[in-house]
Amino acid sequence: MSKIEKLLERLLSNPKDFTWDELVKLLVHFGYREHVKGKTGGSRRKFVDGKNDIISLHKPHLGNILKTYAIKEIIEHLTERGKIKDE
Repeated sequence: MSKIEKLLERLLSNPKDFTWDELVKLLVHFGYREHVKGKTGGSRRKFVDGKNDIISLHKPHLGNILKTYAIKEIIEHLTERGKIKDE
C-alpha cells in the first residue's frame, strides 16, 4: 500500500488528528493546486483542479488539525467528483 493510499484510508476513517499538510498532499495527488489570491488570502483557502473544480476551506490556525466538519466536506466532495469510491 502506497503512502497516498494510506493517507486516503486515514482520511476516510474520519480521524480527529488529520493535519492540513496531510490534506494538501492528498489534494495535490488528486490534481488540485492551491489557488493563491493576493499577498494574504486570510484563513480561507481554495484548491482548484484541471476542470476548475473548487474546494474552499478554512485553514486551521492555532494548530494544524482539521475540524471534523471539514474532513466530512472533503470526503463528500471527492466522492461526488468520482475521485474516491463511495464505500
